[in-house]
Amino acid sequence: MEFRSPDALFNVIPLPPAEAALDDSGYSLHGTGADAITCAVGTPEGVIGVVTRLSPTVVWVMPQGKVEHSEHRTLPVYLSGCGVTLGPIHGAFIRTDMETAGAPVGLQLVSVSLDQGRQILSLLADALKRGVAEPAASALPVQDTIDEAERIRAILMAISTGGNKGVLRRMGRTVRVVLQKLSPDARQLEWHAEDPDVDWGEAPYDIDVIGHNSAHRMKLEAGTTDGHRLITRMPDVLFRIRHRWHRRITAPEGVRVTFHHPLWRELGEMERSVVDLSFSGLCIRCRPEDLLFPGLLPPLLEIHTSDGQAISLRGEIRYVTSVRADGTVLCGLSVAPYSSDEARWVRYISETANPNTCTTDQQLEGLWDVFTLSGFFSLAGKGSEAFDQLKQDFAHMAKRAVEIPQLFCQAVWPSERGPEATLSSMKSYQHTWLIHQVAKRPGKPAVKGLEPGRIMHDLYVRCFEHPQSDADFRWFVAYAEGLNPWISRAHVRYAERYMALNPDLAYSRQVHMMDVYTSEMTGRLHEGISIGPATSAELTLLTTHIARSRPGCYVEALDFSRDRIDMRAVHNQWSGFGLEREREILVARRNGVAVAAAVLEMGQQGINLYSLLDMARLFPLSDAGPSTYVALVDAARRWYAARRRRSFHFLCEDEGGQYVQEAGIHKGPDPYLWIISAKLIPDYLEHISEVSIGRRSAPNTRQG
Repeated sequence: MEFRSPDALFNVIPLPPAEAALDDSGYSLHGTGADAITCAVGTPEGVIGVVTRLSPTVVWVMPQGKVEHSEHRTLPVYLSGCGVTLGPIHGAFIRTDMETAGAPVGLQLVSVSLDQGRQILSLLADALKRGVAEPAASALPVQDTIDEAERIRAILMAISTGGNKGVLRRMGRTVRVVLQKLSPDARQLEWHAEDPDVDWGEAPYDIDVIGHNSAHRMKLEAGTTDGHRLITRMPDVLFRIRHRWHRRITAPEGVRVTFHHPLWRELGEMERSVVDLSFSGLCIRCRPEDLLFPGLLPPLLEIHTSDGQAISLRGEIRYVTSVRADGTVLCGLSVAPYSSDEARWVRYISETANPNTCTTDQQLEGLWDVFTLSGFFSLAGKGSEAFDQLKQDFAHMAKRAVEIPQLFCQAVWPSERGPEATLSSMKSYQHTWLIHQVAKRPGKPAVKGLEPGRIMHDLYVRCFEHPQSDADFRWFVAYAEGLNPWISRAHVRYAERYMALNPDLAYSRQVHMMDVYTSEMTGRLHEGISIGPATSAELTLLTTHIARSRPGCYVEALDFSRDRIDMRAVHNQWSGFGLEREREILVARRNGVAVAAAVLEMGQQGINLYSLLDMARLFPLSDAGPSTYVALVDAARRWYAARRRRSFHFLCEDEGGQYVQEAGIHKGPDPYLWIISAKLIPDYLEHISEVSIGRRSAPNTRQG
């Protein structure tokens, strides 16, 4: 259901309990004896067992004997603990394992009054204080060990440059610290305490500091103190703890959220301040009397931004903290935008999380100069004049891209000189985003305090985080020029490292990206060869061949699985916005037998200045396959010409051979086909911090 205004909520509030909260909502209980909460049915004396999970909408019980229950009958339910008994509350048995003795029994609570809700949550608050209750457990963070001296230095350099916060722990005390300075030559770290009256105490020290989206832990055996300064040696080992998939950012001043309680309409509309946010989550500052609990499902939350926007979301409450010193509680929610507000939500989070960058439409003037001055246009041995015909299409799509963040992210780092650098990403396949079109103006802008590497760091963070708003996102792909030092460090070496660790997560291989002009038909008759669209059986044959000859991440990222080979879902999504995205598979046959296939793809002009989406690949289906490649290239020329294309790319993944010359294919650049799993994005962005602001010199960058 999509709510057009808050008034629409009055038709659905209060929600039935089964729709207002998850069946496993609330808190897990593990008290025994006097600390236990028990559940009775029918009368206060009819105890059926100890409660193991509880919320104002559901109670789960570990029975102490056989339980007589009917799934269709509402019964009085009583809860007892801490010397009090609550009830009767109306409840009905929900699905249970009747065949297994001692299996947990669930009751759905219905028509719970506001007073009863307060009583249940008060009982839970007391259990939390006594340490016998906890919210549903979160997944433990992933920890890995870093012991390479150069990587440790780069990580700590990035943390020092960013001014990230940290905590020093020793003998039960904590000190808030900042890594103020790093001296690589002397292998020294200089920490500054944020507390006014600091007591460093005696070493050893355990220090946790926050990186891009990880906490880094180190143990320092010794240190020298001088007032608010602590000087230590650089650690030999860092322990990295992953703590978020989506990076949380502090909410801008004045951002608030309004919502109604899904169970108790009489509480009225609540307006609460937002503490932090991400593509998929919020933390808001609430009051204990708001009666919020984990698993509650507010059907409509409206985010009111400082610039006057109102964005509609649906949410699920994931945690509620204990009461803080100021009398408030922090409430964490997972959220998702309604489809009508999806574009505005993604754009708002992307802009808020990356304030140093902007969209290409805001910096279109001068952006062409960035491509020219950076040498972007000369990557394939061409001059800027060869791209002039695309200038108008590029300007048009720069404006369209801002309106369609579901498919595109085109970012610019601006300064007083105009655009300093740009980087883009787009959804090219059903589960895959393509990173492309990076260029940086030579020289250094007159920006006070700008550390080397900051520009590329900010652009990469924006373009790599942006797809995390896409629920289908699984892979990142690029065609990266490995000869460039920055591309080699940022892309190729990273993928090669993970290929060695887990080839299911990364892939990097140098390929040949050649040019084919539609006007240069070979003129051959291609006797004995018939070419036409692939049949269903031939598509199965092709996908089977690709699966045997290519790694799994290649198949999945480039939509070469049998169910996605036609790219129908991607075509429908792009065409829904009035944009071109198409794949056709032509098969060459001898005597009616399929021997080779050409996979032809096309995308909207102006999105990429090298037209990377206009790409053809050739695959043999038998030993005779290469003998039909020239005929397939001519057929591809006709296909692209019918779609008003003057040229297209041929991605050659073998050693080429005689067919390249015979088909009139022109030599081009030799980039790396680069694929990484979305699972690596948090780690990859830590890597980008290391190789950009973690290094002393800024990168000089060009990429197709």
